[in-house]
Amino acid sequence: MIEERIFNNRYRLDRKLGEGGMATVYCGTDILLRRRVAIKVLREQYAADEEFVRRFYQEAESAAKLSHPNIVNTYDVGREGDTYFIVMELVDGPSLAEIISADGHLPEPVAIDYAVQIASGLAYAHRQGLLHRDIKPANVLVTKDDVVKLSDFGIARAVSQQTMALTKPGLVMGSVYYISPEQAQEHEVHETSDLYSLGVVLYQMLTGKLPYTGESPVTVALKHIGDPVPTIDVKASGVSPALAAIVNRLLQKKPEHRFSSASELATALREARERPNIAGYRIADDAPTEAMGAIGRRLPPRRSPMPDRAHAAEEEEPPRRRSAWAFAGLVVALLAATGLGYVLFARPFAGLSTGVPVGDYTGMTQAQAQEAIVNAGLRTRFTKSASETVAPDHVIRQSPPAGTKVERNQVVELVISNGKPLLGLVDVRGYSANDAQRTLQQEGFAVTLVRRFDNTVNDNVIDQLPKAGAKVPEGSRVTLVISNGPQPVVVPNFVAMSVKAARAAAARLGITLDTSQNVPGNPPDTIASQSTAAGTKIDRNATVRVVVNAGVPNSPPVADGNGAAASLPNVVGQDIDTARQLLTQGGFQIAVRYVAQSANNGTVVAQTPPAGQVPQGSTVIVMLSVSGEVPDTVGMTPADASKTLRGYGYSVASWEWTTAVGADGKVVGTKPGAGTALAPGSSVTVTVNGTPPP
Repeated sequence: MIEERIFNNRYRLDRKLGEGGMATVYCGTDILLRRRVAIKVLREQYAADEEFVRRFYQEAESAAKLSHPNIVNTYDVGREGDTYFIVMELVDGPSLAEIISADGHLPEPVAIDYAVQIASGLAYAHRQGLLHRDIKPANVLVTKDDVVKLSDFGIARAVSQQTMALTKPGLVMGSVYYISPEQAQEHEVHETSDLYSLGVVLYQMLTGKLPYTGESPVTVALKHIGDPVPTIDVKASGVSPALAAIVNRLLQKKPEHRFSSASELATALREARERPNIAGYRIADDAPTEAMGAIGRRLPPRRSPMPDRAHAAEEEEPPRRRSAWAFAGLVVALLAATGLGYVLFARPFAGLSTGVPVGDYTGMTQAQAQEAIVNAGLRTRFTKSASETVAPDHVIRQSPPAGTKVERNQVVELVISNGKPLLGLVDVRGYSANDAQRTLQQEGFAVTLVRRFDNTVNDNVIDQLPKAGAKVPEGSRVTLVISNGPQPVVVPNFVAMSVKAARAAAARLGITLDTSQNVPGNPPDTIASQSTAAGTKIDRNATVRVVVNAGVPNSPPVADGNGAAASLPNVVGQDIDTARQLLTQGGFQIAVRYVAQSANNGTVVAQTPPAGQVPQGSTVIVMLSVSGEVPDTVGMTPADASKTLRGYGYSVASWEWTTAVGADGKVVGTKPGAGTALAPGSSVTVTVNGTPPP
């Protein structure tokens, strides 16, 4: 058992599943969504590298946008202190590496099925512009239903870009067995690099062996670059000629000799399953290969030097001739080794040769570089690539390198920057301003906030420019329009207005008028005073309390039952709502006063005049016991919260609505918050979890 640990108050680590060169993988729980997940925690040497962390976030978040049945879903990427982690779909099943280790090799139908599923996942990712760069059995998971899922998309790219040298941790033996020749030489890679790695995996599934092995990563990488392409002996292995031909084509050294896309490969695999004895994929004539068996080209038998010996070609060659051929083969091998060393070790004797020296064109514009190359008697070829550091239309790198002497008219390949990578802009509308800004900044965007009044929740994003989903360069500026809530209104002077006119004026402004308090005074049904001074700016839907003149009675109380007097009930001990209802039903006016005490909060503790016979329509002053602090209404319905607040001597100034934690219609907080000291008679803002009523 591991000590319980929770990342970002959401992801709990339950148990360790395994360890790799880059991370430790745990089985965990998303306690918010209540689902099982896999949590990959990066090792310290990666977390301490700021450049890697930046790439890691960019690539992992790109991978999180992939949604395909044959790709492991990436749910989240985050940080807890100095620890970086990725939250992924938990696949209930072994890795392909574990299956091969247990079974040795797989039956051909199973190998084809797995390879088709891997190719389908790669085809989808390649269409989204994302390469895997580390296809190997350990990164292929198989569910109990035999559904294949590729893992570590994007993460492998971040590692390979940061640790490309073969002696660094990113390319330990486990990965170098599957590396493509162009990756081993640090050349630009394309979709065909993933297909080469898939070819190695398919070779291993069918034979139980790796095509190239060695004592060190460098040895294996050099074999990928220079050794002959291995082939599968169809007679000895029992593998069909069609499938053996596909594997051979995938393992070609030159990318253009492989399949052009993962979709094409998937189609070829399906055809091989239907027509296993037809090897429909021939290899280019200049592709190096070992004995091809039934799937490659055979050299025709040499003609016999003696016409009367028809079967001389089938007899063993004389020792002298065989020695000559052996000598010739040795010379060819030495020349090939010299050429390979020349390519791998930067052509150390180039200075001794004659020819045209290649200039340094990096940093030039495309036009400048083309002019310089043509003037030197050479030819150019351009390819475009995104770059985070090189300005658009400028040379990122070149081949051959500067200083190399080449023949006239040789092609110089230039990689031209087309600017920073284009990223899809996420939709942050409805986020709070802080959450939206943090989300965009983590993706590498600059953010500008523009505020305006709007009839939505305060501090929420109501619009963004460019629009969500737009493809924009990394580092672009995104403008977020933030709601300041409804535009405030100016409180008018209600004093001396009739109650009817005051209510109409308040309705036009969108505010609520509380006319529950009355005092003796003339003229009746006019406003005597107001709680919020005229000219004050308040939010729409806020409440302004006013005191209404109730008139002055002219006749003394009588008790003879002739209708001039009424029986005043005793409301002491009642809550304010009940007291108000009893007095209103009896035809009395009510004025509320407050007394701060620790007991009987929300209860009427005294009334003036006392219960008995009083003039009909009299104003009754009730003393309400309050604590002087805002009560806790979290979890109540809006109606219960409103009643509780009235019992504590407060009114609701406005209602706010949020769906940040669901929509159960319950109160999630007040402004000021519960326990805050606040003078009785004041108003509070209540926030409800849900959407406002229509």
